[in-house]
Amino acid sequence: MNLARALARREANGTPVRVGLIGAGKFGTMILSQLRLMTGVRLCVLADLDGDRARRALTEAGWPADAFAPAASAGAANDVARSGRVALVESGELATGCEIDVLIEATGHEEAGALHAYRAIERGLHVVMVTVEADVVVGPYLQRMAQRNGVVYSMAYGDQPAIICELVDWARTCGFEVVAAGKGTKFAPRYRRSTPDTAFENYGFTPEQVATGGFNPKMFNSFLDGTKSAIEMVAVANATGLDVPRDGLSFAPASVYDLPSLLRPREDGGILPHAGVVDVVSCVRDDESFVDDHLRWGVYVTFTSESAYARRCFGEYGIATDPSGRFAALWRPYHLIGLEIGVSIASAALRGEPTGAPFAGHRAEVVCATRAPMRAGELIDGEGGYAAYGTCMPAELARQLDLVPMGLAHGLRLTRDVPADHPIGRRDVVFDDDSFLWRLRREQDAQLGVPV
Repeated sequence: MNLARALARREANGTPVRVGLIGAGKFGTMILSQLRLMTGVRLCVLADLDGDRARRALTEAGWPADAFAPAASAGAANDVARSGRVALVESGELATGCEIDVLIEATGHEEAGALHAYRAIERGLHVVMVTVEADVVVGPYLQRMAQRNGVVYSMAYGDQPAIICELVDWARTCGFEVVAAGKGTKFAPRYRRSTPDTAFENYGFTPEQVATGGFNPKMFNSFLDGTKSAIEMVAVANATGLDVPRDGLSFAPASVYDLPSLLRPREDGGILPHAGVVDVVSCVRDDESFVDDHLRWGVYVTFTSESAYARRCFGEYGIATDPSGRFAALWRPYHLIGLEIGVSIASAALRGEPTGAPFAGHRAEVVCATRAPMRAGELIDGEGGYAAYGTCMPAELARQLDLVPMGLAHGLRLTRDVPADHPIGRRDVVFDDDSFLWRLRREQDAQLGVPV
């Protein structure tokens, strides 16, 4: 509750938190819009492989044309930043070599995200990892590396995983038992077959929104087909120690008032295998009709207390409960994604604390299965693409079945024919040994005592 005051002091002292941002897509543009307005924070460098896109993002976010200038080296970028402008560079690795305090990784690309975070931590920079796709593959490694180097590795506040972690932390701090935590989304069974060609229509965007929104069809297809939900829930599980269900997320249609009755253990009348799990609810039924009072844009936690007095207070103060009054729910109906990134920046730089990080280790995995039959020699095009969708399961089970993490599946070539809905195993593909992400994952597995 004191972050704004602390940032104001940094502003008054002439020592704002210096920030670098890699990635000028939709999330990055939202971040840029707020970095222009924040007190005590200063954007020093923006990196994107497409310089024109970076300039467009800054302009769209309200930055005047004289506020930024190109730079071809870290030294030149630092000179631009010292002049009070934003240095534009076309290399993420170059950005990690600039004079900054916090690096925000927002490329959305697993390989690049892992590399940029590694280089930044190596240089002693705090990292806010927007690219959760990389976090679920090698986040535990990066978090341990950050601890050794005395810096913070953090989820991005405003994105749903960090806000879910905040609700879990709230409940545990208060002495409640967390029964379930997660988010809402729009999911119907047929979306498992959705492709980038059908994503915008299925998502509900108008042609006008598509034309002006700067949306990535693969990313929004990942939202629809359940892959993104699996990624985000694995990140939450690795951060909080909650379990992922062995048979995957339920995507049960639910209103916010259904949460305490639905998201309780089966033995108590709910749908959960046991207390202490993550799950995702849908805003639509299987026929795609909308549920009233749904949680499409929000996050939730369901909880209980061993204290009969505390449980009585749930009802007295109007908290939504199940009919028994034992299980309660708290939710946040919306999240503002990149517009809320300031909380992570300030928490890392001023408190030395992440807004969520994989402290629980590698508890869960995102694995993938084929959308349709595929032939030997065909390529898997990764998250939200034409070939595969992602689901989550306990990491131990994924290892037993020798399944491929979704984040490592991009660009892999099949070695044999497989049917639709085939879980992709390591024996089905050939890995790229030159991949930095794959090498880092093998180091993480070795650290955790997992056979490589």
